[in-house]
Amino acid sequence: MNGNYRSAEELSVAMRAGEVSSVELTDEAIARIERDDTAINAICVRTFDRARAAARRADRARAWGEDRPLLGIPVTVKESYDIAGLPTTWGMPSQRDHVAAEDAVQVSRLEAAGAVLLGKTNVPLMLRDIQSFNEIYGTTSNPWDHGRTAGGSSGGSAAALAAGFGALSIGSDLAGSLRTPAHFCGIYAHKPTLGLAPTRGMVAPPAPALPIDLDLAVVGPMARTAGDLTLLLDVMAGPDPLTHGVAYEVALPPSRHERLADFRVLIVEDHPLIPTGSAVRAGVHRVADALGDEGARVERRSRLLPDPADAATLYMLLMLSNAAASLPLDVYERLRTDAAALSAEDRSLDAARLRGMVLGHRDWVEANHRRELHRHGWRQLFTEFDVVVCPITPTPAFPHDHHGGLEDRRIDIDGVGYPYFDQLVWAGVATMPGLPATAIPAGRSPEGLPVGVQLIGPMFEDRTPLRLAELLERKIGGFRAP
Repeated sequence: MNGNYRSAEELSVAMRAGEVSSVELTDEAIARIERDDTAINAICVRTFDRARAAARRADRARAWGEDRPLLGIPVTVKESYDIAGLPTTWGMPSQRDHVAAEDAVQVSRLEAAGAVLLGKTNVPLMLRDIQSFNEIYGTTSNPWDHGRTAGGSSGGSAAALAAGFGALSIGSDLAGSLRTPAHFCGIYAHKPTLGLAPTRGMVAPPAPALPIDLDLAVVGPMARTAGDLTLLLDVMAGPDPLTHGVAYEVALPPSRHERLADFRVLIVEDHPLIPTGSAVRAGVHRVADALGDEGARVERRSRLLPDPADAATLYMLLMLSNAAASLPLDVYERLRTDAAALSAEDRSLDAARLRGMVLGHRDWVEANHRRELHRHGWRQLFTEFDVVVCPITPTPAFPHDHHGGLEDRRIDIDGVGYPYFDQLVWAGVATMPGLPATAIPAGRSPEGLPVGVQLIGPMFEDRTPLRLAELLERKIGGFRAP
């Protein structure tokens, strides 16, 4: 049995039936990594001996009658998660010798569910790029075209799944870091509602693994099928046992609907601050047409949609205020001087990012209040709609571009260049208010590259976009191997 491209659900059924063992699946996955990963460079830390031992334990456990959710399933983990005894560097050369002392809470949950960890996947420096490359581990390439990026910052995980290196992976998302790699590599990913899955142990070294409630950032599942996303989210979700878990348990509501015909969907394909490329627009149209063909209510505008330009500006302020919090004082003071020199009329995203990096607490509180107003607007919108469908980025995967600083790069959208980080506005649509968003494959570009879209749902109603993703997978197809 070749299990490299089978879903986790299919592999579980096959193991229960005695058709294959976890040891066999693990050996197959390791052989494929050893054969193909030199060109892709997705797996930056290999744990093959550990994986084989875990697979043997899983087979013994199944023989004794155990049946945990991920028992015997080969998986990978983003490099940014702590695994005791293994390096966690976040791509920082200064931390190349840092070794984690304990497992991240999500790694513990994977192992408790019976997963077999094949290794850790590559990331960009400090997780702060839309590509995955660093001086320690090099560049991860897109399995569809090795001259293009697999995305970031969970690019190694997306590339691993597209290449058949394990059935599941876990990543993180602050600026589309789950959704963009999924879109670029033709797989599925889910950005959970903010706070649904604890992040302890997914921390830049050498900081301690504390149970901190992060602002904007989440951890979440990646897979080759929509059903596997739900399977893995159920393992990951639930409060940290050190804090909220003392008093609370998770109880996600079911999907609002079980048939495509019953969904009420708002299509948003244009953004006032950046154009949508033709290939991505075609993917959005494909999903919209599939929904319409099945009788779903499909609308293309709504007065209830919170102002996307204001949302994007607010997202940049909040995100950069977080990212710049640990800057050296001399750098911070220089940025304050630059921000003070901005014209009051400059409402560009570049200006918002600069202002965000020096945002004072008083201004942050005001920005957070604006965020709550946006959240209220989304609650109102979701009384009339169940899901919003929109792009993840304006383009498919672009060629590797490691030149200069991030602020100096450009993104080519149908032949016209735009500031590199402006493409993040689509990620911010769900991230700023903390909404769940499921990335799904939605076709191919004229060059044959994957194109995805995101399905945004109501806060803590993660099962609604996930269920829609499953139904659309049946209607328009899903992952296809490169």
